[in-house]
Amino acid sequence: MKKNVLAVIFSAALAIASLAGCGKDLAETVENSAQEASQADENTEEVTEEKTAPGDGNDVQDEAGDIDISYQEETESRNEENMAPDAEASGTEEVTVRVGSLKGPTSMGLVYLMEQAEKGEAVNHYEFTMAASADELLPAMISGDLDIVLIPANVASVLYMKTEGGVSVIDINTLGVLYMVSGDSGIKGMDDLKGRTLYLTGKGTTPDYVLQYLLRENGLTTQDVTLEYKSEATEVAAILAKTPDAIGVLPQPFVTAACAQNEELSVVMDLTEQWNAVQKESGSRLVTGVTVVRNSFLEEYQDTVERFMEEHKASAAYANEHVEEAAELVAAAGIIEKAPVAVKAMPACNITYMDGDDMKMALSGYLEVLFGQDAASVGGGLPGDEFYYIP
Repeated sequence: MKKNVLAVIFSAALAIASLAGCGKDLAETVENSAQEASQADENTEEVTEEKTAPGDGNDVQDEAGDIDISYQEETESRNEENMAPDAEASGTEEVTVRVGSLKGPTSMGLVYLMEQAEKGEAVNHYEFTMAASADELLPAMISGDLDIVLIPANVASVLYMKTEGGVSVIDINTLGVLYMVSGDSGIKGMDDLKGRTLYLTGKGTTPDYVLQYLLRENGLTTQDVTLEYKSEATEVAAILAKTPDAIGVLPQPFVTAACAQNEELSVVMDLTEQWNAVQKESGSRLVTGVTVVRNSFLEEYQDTVERFMEEHKASAAYANEHVEEAAELVAAAGIIEKAPVAVKAMPACNITYMDGDDMKMALSGYLEVLFGQDAASVGGGLPGDEFYYIP
């Protein structure tokens, strides 16, 4: 039966690995989506050519400028089309809020709101979309087919840079999901890693940047610790299954799967706790997922967005305070197939809700660390204060 545990939660784990492991690949996806938006804008200009006087100096624009124009014009029309069926008749600005999330912790924190919406008990009208990876959500966000998305923190920064400020972050929905797993109970802290080999996924991804940052802050380098990269978290789990005294860096719920598969394994270090220890003065947090809104939607429907924030907060609280009930909803939504597995994994997924100044402090510090490791991981620069929406 233990052999089936990994398969049971495989699809959800892949989404969480995607959420935790986003680096240059997803940055490239944002770039590609933005280029498609730019091309759509060029096609529109051909049809409406007479509206622009020839030789007005606007014929040649940089890529970011093209993206921004396309983004604003298309999403404004999307907003108008997205009025709820009864909105025009009632004279209200009630709309159907189109929300995209990943099939992992971000959606775990939304399942209660999803159920409320399905029953007609939510304040707003919602349409939810779950995807296996963030690169399925980004094109829809850029084109205006989604209004709010829950995506990796660094990808939110990339999206902001590529749309020239076309989106804002409204909350943090998931903190750290990375853990060190081993059968060696002698590992108590970072110093105990000296001379050891760590198995992890994704060279040049956020888990890699986070781990190397934590090693450096504890006086260690890759000369002291060997990092061996695997293409998938399942490969790391397989190594741990065969060699329990090896050390693996895994996201949830792979951690739950690996420990269930081999009773000798356990969590020997929580990387979120390690981050908090070295960042305690700055207030920065190890952030995995954030919630982002299109600014054109926010400007037109600010009250609706703020109602979503309130309902999102209540939904995340429900996931943390009513784990067994929320686990049933998680299973029903297909995020994790079996509710008992979800019950074990959810408390370690760090589902949260953080907004306002606390959000800004936690997220800005995290992005600064990634920027210091590799500027491309956050879009080539750090977002300004306007990136952080504070009601």
